[in-house]
Amino acid sequence: MITNSLPYKIVLPKAKKRPMILSIPHCGTAFPSELSEHYIQDQIYKPDDTDWFLEMIYDFASELGITTIHAIYSRWVIDLNRTPENTSLYNDGRIITALCPTTDFFDRPIYKQEEFEPTNKEINRRLDQYFWPYHNKIDELINNLKAEFSTVLFWDAHSIRRKVDKIRKDPFPDLILGDNDNKTAHISFIETALNALSNTGLEVKHNQPFKGGHITPSKGDPDNNVHALQLEMAKDLYMSDNETVYDKKKAENLKQLLESTFHKLIKLL
Repeated sequence: MITNSLPYKIVLPKAKKRPMILSIPHCGTAFPSELSEHYIQDQIYKPDDTDWFLEMIYDFASELGITTIHAIYSRWVIDLNRTPENTSLYNDGRIITALCPTTDFFDRPIYKQEEFEPTNKEINRRLDQYFWPYHNKIDELINNLKAEFSTVLFWDAHSIRRKVDKIRKDPFPDLILGDNDNKTAHISFIETALNALSNTGLEVKHNQPFKGGHITPSKGDPDNNVHALQLEMAKDLYMSDNETVYDKKKAENLKQLLESTFHKLIKLL
């Protein structure tokens, strides 16, 4: 458990700095000390719904000159990719987990008792303590790079179980590129990413069934030269044993694809 820590970690570029930011908002597994005892303990030992190992999958980013920000705390504390008003991201009837969820993706409770579930006052405190610092830091990074390079690309990285009935009855595609229906990035970045990701024969979808959560549309502003893309990918592309164990061999193939994609995007930048 962590006390009085920033809710994010920054990994600075190791190579020549590029105008690109990588965000990993759902890889956090920590719980603040003031909240940890409120949760079912065997649940938070290894919190489900985590985008496991994405820091490892994307660890090449700093060598390409990319600045990375990733979450420290679990999305069960607060979901950095939901709207601060806790409004639904879609209107097609699917179930969307809350800003401060009280169950996991399988509808299992995560708090010991209902009295520990966050009130409106507690949700507002978590917004101030954990949510806004992450978003404000992204804005700071974007503004700094924009001042230096004029054009910035923002990439929001996610992964999900191949099948989550609460969200969708059918299995998810391998890779899903989201840009809020072509609104968060110029078409040149979208097409470059789609073409690069499609080169290996994986099933690649565009804005279906995910078009980006709250982060992508809140950061992408192509009219002002800030372009944002979200990539969701199935966990079994880099995990085995029922999507619980990091599979190095699988992961290497995926890392090569992502690194190649980033090279093409940086060249476009």
